[in-house]
Amino acid sequence: MSQTAPPTVSVHPTRALVDEKFSVLVENLPPGFPVTIRSLHHSEDRDYWEAYGHYISNQNGTVSVTEDASLGGTYAGKEPMGLLWSMRPVPGSRPSLRLRKLDVRTPMLVSISVYSGHEDFRDPTPLASSLTERWYLAPGVQRIDISEKGVSGTLFIPPGPGPFPGILDLWGGGGGLLEYRSALLASHGYASLALEYIKTGETRSTNLELEHFEMAFDILKNHPQVMSDRVGIIGLSFGSLVALYMATESIHVKPLCIICISNIHIKPPGKYLSGFQEWLTQNIIARNEDNHQIWRNANLNLINEPSLKLNVGKMNCPVLLVNGCDDQNWPAVETAADIAKMMREAGKGNLLTQLDYPDTGHLIEPPFSPHFRATNFIIHSTKEKVVLLWGGKTKPHSDAQEDSWRKILSFLQQHLYCIPGHRAKL
Repeated sequence: MSQTAPPTVSVHPTRALVDEKFSVLVENLPPGFPVTIRSLHHSEDRDYWEAYGHYISNQNGTVSVTEDASLGGTYAGKEPMGLLWSMRPVPGSRPSLRLRKLDVRTPMLVSISVYSGHEDFRDPTPLASSLTERWYLAPGVQRIDISEKGVSGTLFIPPGPGPFPGILDLWGGGGGLLEYRSALLASHGYASLALEYIKTGETRSTNLELEHFEMAFDILKNHPQVMSDRVGIIGLSFGSLVALYMATESIHVKPLCIICISNIHIKPPGKYLSGFQEWLTQNIIARNEDNHQIWRNANLNLINEPSLKLNVGKMNCPVLLVNGCDDQNWPAVETAADIAKMMREAGKGNLLTQLDYPDTGHLIEPPFSPHFRATNFIIHSTKEKVVLLWGGKTKPHSDAQEDSWRKILSFLQQHLYCIPGHRAKL
């Protein structure tokens, strides 16, 4: 390749929130020149993740990822954000990995490089590279460690004088303190408390009593930077069960709205949440991908047992249910249909909004996050290491994540109050 100017690759913006789109432009190529554009990320778990598309430069010697179609790779067609959502571990990596941001105080660094040709592109030196930063935490967002009255978590406060609407953020049964969704919600103008209610590590303790969640809700509600009468709850998987449990069983917690992603509405008889994981593990254990259908079918039988269901007809706040139609872990769509039926029978169908996404799995994350069909998982009660199948197909799942996040933010703005134009930019 003979050019007067060397090839260049530019990313705009170079620094942005993770739910913002970027544009990638390669210039100074010969016309009709085949190239591979590749993204590469070294995760905090020390694994390498990549995505790539094959392109042909136009008559001006440029390739625009936003405007041009990929001819193949980890994604195909005109996909402006394919270099992020189609990321996968590089060949030779450990199996069944999951990419999650552990420290939101630092950016996700992604190198975008362009290589000559469509084959064996990993071996040569790239023609050009550029580094981009993807942030969950906008400038000015405060991160506050919470450890009081038995409650552990992290509170994120948006920049500005406040006070702000509040959101209690509940993750699933894998446990641990996960901050990235709360950080992103705070970057959109909400005071968000990421609650650690299932501890991992050596202690692996749990606190699933109703009083514990009521205390967490109170800590958030009573913070001077939070509008005490405008607090909602968002939960994923087991976290959605906690959200529904609080809204139906607590006479103290009165959320203004609830969002349930991959929702669950059953409880063990007589034990409520404190024994849910142990009870579920004793009845059904998914040890590998081969018997995942046994797990899911057994769960489907559970949601048809009236004695196990929460009385969701008691709820008096707007509810948004977000589910994947290819959820291979839990029958979330069937659960949502049952919740809708119970709420209609209680005369509260008008409070429910339901989003069901075809070919979408269980782990519905913020937009442009990679899709994980199956990942390693540690069952908290037994410390067993298994592989759980979550389901979904990469492109539809990615589309669902982008669409659902936009509608989640719209739902929160409608029901919690959001200052117009407050969203922080990087």
